[in-house]
Amino acid sequence: MLDGAEPAHCTVCCCTRVNKILMVLFMVMLIFATLFGNLVTLAVVVGTKHFHTSQGYLKASLAVADLAVGIFVVPLSVYAEVYIMVAESAPEWTSYNSQSVSFHPCNIIGPIFAGCTFVSITTIFLLTIERSIAVLRPLHKDSFITRKRTTILILISWVGSFILAVSPMVFSSEIALEYNSCSRMCNYALGTIGEFPSQAWNILLLFPAFDFTLLGGTVVINIISLSSIRQHSKHRKTLAETEIQTTSNPTFSDIKAAKTIGTLTVAFTASFTPIAVFVVGNVLGNEWCNFSFFAFWILATNSCWNVIIYSVRDQKFRLRAH
Repeated sequence: MLDGAEPAHCTVCCCTRVNKILMVLFMVMLIFATLFGNLVTLAVVVGTKHFHTSQGYLKASLAVADLAVGIFVVPLSVYAEVYIMVAESAPEWTSYNSQSVSFHPCNIIGPIFAGCTFVSITTIFLLTIERSIAVLRPLHKDSFITRKRTTILILISWVGSFILAVSPMVFSSEIALEYNSCSRMCNYALGTIGEFPSQAWNILLLFPAFDFTLLGGTVVINIISLSSIRQHSKHRKTLAETEIQTTSNPTFSDIKAAKTIGTLTVAFTASFTPIAVFVVGNVLGNEWCNFSFFAFWILATNSCWNVIIYSVRDQKFRLRAH
């Protein structure tokens, strides 16, 4: 969130040529891991009837959001960093913010990254709601959770997320986008003003406020669901011993899926927290250049975690993926 006219920063990742090469290799590997993992997820969800469910639709939506990061966001950073190494000078557009030129790549890439991040958070929230209903109200699951309703919620999630992503530029002329020399990524930045006015900060703080509101709600719902699962597990042995059959308890697959969504929530919360800390640090006047690089790229790596979690936690997904 620094002005585009400032000189390039020598961060821990990029001070030497070896570090720069390692950074680019990391970015390239991230692209391949993100594309491969999420294409596998989409192939399994689309090609397997078992996954043609509300949960499968939500997982596909999450995979599309992650794919967009691998297709658009990371490759621009690779291009910029390779250009810097080969030409020994930065591309011209990295020296200006989006208000200083007629067309700036970050005008597209910045909102894509922010929008896909919001889509991921809202999708994980919806997955948590879907699994909590399956665990807490198993008899009402099929009537309440339908593919049509899920599709509508997914569309609302995508539209709302991208409206929120472009809102800083729409509602404030003081905010622009730039290729940040610290994070090595397109970030929201100041336009022509030297310090952040309070209005601009209030708009940008909508991002972490929105994210942590949903993540906080997701964590609470997961705790309630997992507590219910623990209670069902305690009663399961009693029901088996007395040979009492009941259909009011969640199925084993519902329980397994709820635990998988809980793992996704923990992973995403862990990857997003550094960004929130960085934003708060900026509000307090800290630049934290090195930290910003790690914060943004830890979040970017989250795009390839989901397929790993599915493969470890979901046996049917693992078998189909193989």
